[in-house]
Amino acid sequence: MLVKWIRCTVVDRRGFERGQRKWAGLLGEPGFRGQGGGWSRGRPHVAHLFGFWESRAFYDSFMARSHDRLAAAQAGTFKNIQVRLFEHRCDVKVGFRPQFADADVVRIAHCRVREDRVEHFTLMQEKVWNPAMAGSPGMLRGVFGEAPGQEFLVLSMWDSGAEYGKYRVDRLERLALRAQTEADVAAIGGDIVAIEPSWTV
Repeated sequence: MLVKWIRCTVVDRRGFERGQRKWAGLLGEPGFRGQGGGWSRGRPHVAHLFGFWESRAFYDSFMARSHDRLAAAQAGTFKNIQVRLFEHRCDVKVGFRPQFADADVVRIAHCRVREDRVEHFTLMQEKVWNPAMAGSPGMLRGVFGEAPGQEFLVLSMWDSGAEYGKYRVDRLERLALRAQTEADVAAIGGDIVAIEPSWTV
C-alpha cells in the first residue's frame, strides 16, 4: 500500500473546503483505497490530507490521468504545498483500514533516521512503539511507512484528542528512552490533525 501525505497552508478557507468536496471523484479510481484529513490543531491555517492507494502503479496512473482535473477546484486556495509518498511497512495495531469516520484526531510523526540506525529504528517501532500504541485506550489503528532517504512516517488514528493527550503525557518520554529514539533520529516533526468528516472519501 502507498500512503500519500499532503500538507499545505490555506489562504482561502471556504474555497479550499468547497474544492475539497470535489475529491469525491476519487471513488471510481482503480487502486484507490481511501482519503481523509483535517486541520492542524496547533496551526489553524495548515491542512493535512492522507491518501491510500493499493500500489505506486495505480497512483501514478491516477496522477497521469485524473489528478489535475480534480485539483483544479482548489487552485489558488493554498500555498506551500508539500507532498510525500511512503510505502507501507507495517500496521500499528493489526488490520489497518484507511477509514476516518470513527477517528477524532490523527497523529503524525515524521522522522529522518540516521543511516546506520535504520535497522534499530524499525525494530524499535515493531517491538516498543507499536505494542505501546496498540494497547493504549482510544488508539484505533495506524500505519508505519518508509520513503527513500531514511524517511519514515508513523500515522495513528485516535477516537478522541483527550485519549491521545493521555498517551502523550503518560508514556511518550518513557517509551522514547526505552527505544533510544534520540540516538536513531536525526530530525523529527509532526502534527496533531483534527479530522474534518466532510473531507473523507
